[in-house]
Amino acid sequence: MSTPAAPLAGPCGDCCARTVQHSGVARGTVEVIANLDTYVSRPHPDIDSTHPRKVILFFADVFGALYINSKLAMDYWADHGYLVLGVDYFEGDSRATHEGKPGWDVDEWVKPYRASAARVTPPWIAAVRERYGYCFGAPFVMDLLATDWVTAGAFAHPAFLDEDHFHNIKRPLLLSSPEDDFTFPHAARRRAEDILVERKATYFIQIFGGARHGYATRADPEVKTERWAKEETARTTLEWFEHHGRD
Repeated sequence: MSTPAAPLAGPCGDCCARTVQHSGVARGTVEVIANLDTYVSRPHPDIDSTHPRKVILFFADVFGALYINSKLAMDYWADHGYLVLGVDYFEGDSRATHEGKPGWDVDEWVKPYRASAARVTPPWIAAVRERYGYCFGAPFVMDLLATDWVTAGAFAHPAFLDEDHFHNIKRPLLLSSPEDDFTFPHAARRRAEDILVERKATYFIQIFGGARHGYATRADPEVKTERWAKEETARTTLEWFEHHGRD
């Protein structure tokens, strides 16, 4: 019997249930792919359509792909020429739908979704791949990076990762993290980096002081440090995909 891989990024906590809702008008559409609602944000028509289509698969945190913060993040990448697809693997029951409910427990709520999301997401990925020819969400990103059919992957403040996720990596990884992250603390982050070095992987790590777990989608835009970290992570993610997508 094989020994389970050592955990690196831990489970959700109270921080994962808190958010600052962002303001803006989402421009994408919700479409059904493999029986799952999917937020689809397309590049503007004036972007050169002669270039090969570039696709970003967005795997959301517990607030889900249909939460306004997630939609606005996907719209940002679509504004720069990407077709962006975010799957609702919570099937209409994300953390956002429980906002303000007394006694709601994120740890109890997430348990069944770890199993169901792992079941419904691979068929969704296969359907997307077939349709378009081709990143809570971090394990899905890492699973894809263990294959040869994606160009690169990126995640921020991950949860539910173990050492095997890093041992199995084949494609480039951008890892963004706040300096103090309860799910992915300093020692675990350093261990992940050690494994990436051992694997001779292509990777880039950026750490943001003053940011908190969840900052990449749920930062308070009124707090300058948090806003900058969120925007810089979105920009760096775009540049990461642009770099690895160039011929």
